[in-house]
Amino acid sequence: MNYTQTIEYLYNSLPIYQRIGAAAYKKDLNNTIALLAGVNNPEKKFKAIHVAGTNGKGSVSHNLASIFQEAGFNTGLYTSPHLKDFRERIRINGKKISKTYIVDFVEKNKTLFEQIKPSFFEMTVAMAFSYFAEHKIDMAIVETGMGGRLDSTNVLQPELSIITNISWDHTQFLGDTLSKIATEKAGIIKANTPIIIGETQRETKAVFEQKAKEMNAPICFADHLLEIKETYTEATDKGFLMHFDVLDNQGTFLYKDVKTPLTGAYQLKNLKSVFLATQFFPKCLPNKTIIAKGIENCIKNTELQGRWQILSKSPLTIADTGHNQAGLSYVVRQLKAIAPANLHIVFGVVNDKDLGKILPLLPQEATYYFCQANIPRALNANVLQQIAQQYGLRGKTYSSVKNALKRAKYHAHEEDVIFVGGSTFVVAEVL
Repeated sequence: MNYTQTIEYLYNSLPIYQRIGAAAYKKDLNNTIALLAGVNNPEKKFKAIHVAGTNGKGSVSHNLASIFQEAGFNTGLYTSPHLKDFRERIRINGKKISKTYIVDFVEKNKTLFEQIKPSFFEMTVAMAFSYFAEHKIDMAIVETGMGGRLDSTNVLQPELSIITNISWDHTQFLGDTLSKIATEKAGIIKANTPIIIGETQRETKAVFEQKAKEMNAPICFADHLLEIKETYTEATDKGFLMHFDVLDNQGTFLYKDVKTPLTGAYQLKNLKSVFLATQFFPKCLPNKTIIAKGIENCIKNTELQGRWQILSKSPLTIADTGHNQAGLSYVVRQLKAIAPANLHIVFGVVNDKDLGKILPLLPQEATYYFCQANIPRALNANVLQQIAQQYGLRGKTYSSVKNALKRAKYHAHEEDVIFVGGSTFVVAEVL
């Protein structure tokens, strides 16, 4: 098979959650363990930082990878889902996995796949870990998929674990309360391995503390130890840079005037986990200038997309992959802070989304362009429109994401703002 045929084989022969939803979900790690054994247990051959959480884990992972790259380390990065290209999921020093490696890996292990019948995600984890091991990376930053305890990445024995925050998402798999979801995410806490919790929440704090105690894992809460103060946002030829300072809990400045191209307001929370994580590697990351440079060059080094991403400036058009209650609440808050003359929202969701939690967050004064991404799991745009009307959200439906954006651009004046979001897959189609 060539590369195109190989990717089609993976999509068509292995269940993929992003496309079909619950049918691809596996309730144990047996397949992953068998797969990794079949490829000589690569997960035991490199060091890793393991990152879980409902929101922010992708941004935290990319920032940490960028920092290690700037420090000169051979750095692996595993994230999901991809936006445009399968190869985005697996990178070394910012470069996507080669097409040749993917073709060879599948060809070599096709019989193994057909024996074990793994999910798409299980196979991707095995491919990523094999790639990292064969290229003798110094550090891998590994983002979990959906959960923690039963996530395929949870076979790692990392140097450090991070859980960014907990919100309602994937409740049909992870539980219908924040404490139940936290219990699943806490499954990445390993014996005698430090764990950073990005955000202290009343419903989840005790869950994490109890699990850390059971595992004899040193635990710390990033928002107890660090404070990040935004100073201003600078417009550049390539977009915007947010400037900020980092202080400890005594008010002492640790960093002054650090810059990030990730200008979403929620990034201030994510960055607390990033900066705290660097403190666990004083021998590897002793230079604060390099750490700050890693933050500033995150997009350049890792090609992170879809986080409050400016698509155009006239009219200002923004895309963001925030898709659950916590993520969208930050997005809406930031849109209101911009205070545009008129707000146009291109919006689509997947069919297992709890609309009762996210639609009430959205501004009623906006004009909506309801659409659906080109995946089986997308919610029909007409159904979305009808439910949205119950929450006072008005707009028309469109046959595709691109058509919805095209009409939004047609109707928007120069001083208006267009926002594209609701689903990672909606954003993927406009990038």
